[in-house]
Amino acid sequence: MKFLLRFHRYLPWINLPVAALLALLQRTPLLRVVSTAESLAHASPVGHVLRSAFTAVASLGAVHSLAGATQWVVSSNSVSGTVGAAVPVVAFSVSGSPASPGSYRVTKLPPGVTITGVAANGIFNGSAGTLSGTPTASGTFVAEITAYQNAGARGDAYGPTTVAFVIAPATPVTAVFSLQPASRTIAVGGNVTFTASASGTPSPTFQWRKDGVAIPAAVGVSFTLTNVQLGQAGAYSVAATNSAGTTVSESAILTVNSTAVGSPAFTTLPSASVTVGIGSTVVFNSTATGATSYRWQRNNGNLLNATSANLVVLNASALDAGTYRVIATNSAGSTTSRDATLIVNPVATTDLGRLVNLSILTTAGPGDKVLTVGAVVGPLNFSGSLPLLIRAVGPTLGLPPPAGFGIGGVLVDPVLTINASGVAAPIADNDNWGGGAPLNAAFAAVGAFALPANSLDSSALSNAAPGGYTVQVTGKADTSGLVIAEIYDQSTGRTATSPRLINLSSLTQIDAGANLTVGFVLRGSTARTVLVRGIGPSLGTIFRLSGVMSDPKLELFNQETGSKITENDNWGGDSQLMDAAASVGAFALADAATKDAVLLVTLAPGPYSARVSGVGSSAGTAIVEVYELP
Repeated sequence: MKFLLRFHRYLPWINLPVAALLALLQRTPLLRVVSTAESLAHASPVGHVLRSAFTAVASLGAVHSLAGATQWVVSSNSVSGTVGAAVPVVAFSVSGSPASPGSYRVTKLPPGVTITGVAANGIFNGSAGTLSGTPTASGTFVAEITAYQNAGARGDAYGPTTVAFVIAPATPVTAVFSLQPASRTIAVGGNVTFTASASGTPSPTFQWRKDGVAIPAAVGVSFTLTNVQLGQAGAYSVAATNSAGTTVSESAILTVNSTAVGSPAFTTLPSASVTVGIGSTVVFNSTATGATSYRWQRNNGNLLNATSANLVVLNASALDAGTYRVIATNSAGSTTSRDATLIVNPVATTDLGRLVNLSILTTAGPGDKVLTVGAVVGPLNFSGSLPLLIRAVGPTLGLPPPAGFGIGGVLVDPVLTINASGVAAPIADNDNWGGGAPLNAAFAAVGAFALPANSLDSSALSNAAPGGYTVQVTGKADTSGLVIAEIYDQSTGRTATSPRLINLSSLTQIDAGANLTVGFVLRGSTARTVLVRGIGPSLGTIFRLSGVMSDPKLELFNQETGSKITENDNWGGDSQLMDAAASVGAFALADAATKDAVLLVTLAPGPYSARVSGVGSSAGTAIVEVYELP
């Protein structure tokens, strides 16, 4: 106030009371007046005094647009958090200024905490902002926030204000393995790599062991042996260690044979001939033991980027027709597969290969043993409905031939319930089918085996609009036993817009040493590519199901010949399989390291079966899915 009185005395031509001058010092128009006064003051005897006074006035004017009644509005000036857990969001702005801020500068944030629209400490353009994120380091961090009149931290400034972040260290969590090292058998002179994956808090370090003894310098998630000799056979494991302790993986047994490495040998060959309609997806499968690389050819010419064991041809056209083969190679040489002929024909939509039947033979009962079968009728943008025949057969399986199949331990009285997605109450149910004429006619129309009129088997007919459906099979009075659940497409007179079965699946409990067998039938004049999945681990990770099968193995058979077509144990994160799943709307698997099993295969019209069993003593809940690809 003393300065302002003296300033007023030296400028008598500014005829304003002190209170008015105080108010004007916070407003933009005063700067022009002061500028003029300053030029006059330089010529006066008191110029040196006024120059210092004008410096103070200019300083006040420099923050005029954010000064005066301006106040910080911060949702919290003190935040407590933990490493690895999101902190509460802190909102900040200013109030009471003549003009809203154009930007803010934020500094000294904890690692992992960010500003709205900015990756880390820095400038944020806007009138208000937030601080949020997940800290990655512990300690006390006092963040500073300064407001600016214009964007880019330019113009008048206001602040800073501070927000104190007190971040505690994360609670240590013992490492858990998501990928165990796998046992391997190789010949002398070969190379082998063991790989594992584990996570914990903090992130663990790794130490590989042979027969329980640490291997010097083997400290990564993978461990490779080159030019392996007989003495290197043994049990290999890896220890994952953090501040919470040490977890040791399962042992992977390395077997070393004295036989020298030979050229790759094919165990799965591409189909000799495949006929598809224009626009179809085609898959050629191959597996060669000992192969380290693959190269696919069409008409004797190398295909670009075709270096996987399986070849996927999307949206097939006449240009894709021809003769395909794959060359498998390792250090001992190369082996060429047989030729596979692809024929691409313009086929009517109604004649394209399609799924028409799913059948599941397994043990069903109460609790975890309830058998759940799913079906999706589509495409979902089609209208109309698809007539379905659905059966749960137990007693007839146990009858002696020719009336039945002479199977022991059957479910003596199965009960069938049908539900539609989004509908609370069942849309149909049945306990004892009753021998009605409509059902008998439907059995004959789809080629299903006959049921005695007085049997306790269950069956129902349903007209299904596009959408998802589930069928549950239980035993009456909590009984259990072998049962076959069946879904049949009984449509006739199909058109280009007639719905069809585009996905079939089954979820059930599989005991150790047992398996779940799923049969399906393709009908039409062309081959159809299907995605078949046997999923256990991802059910636990994604859907939080307990008691899942930890390591399912999937095998695919031709039911007419009884021969195995192909198999898979651990899908390996194949990008082609991920793309196929995404194209049909199948849920993504938890990660590339899961032990779920997946097959992508093109099949000619006919009957097939997929069998899921647990590797070793693995048992638990698993789902088998069959998807039609475009």
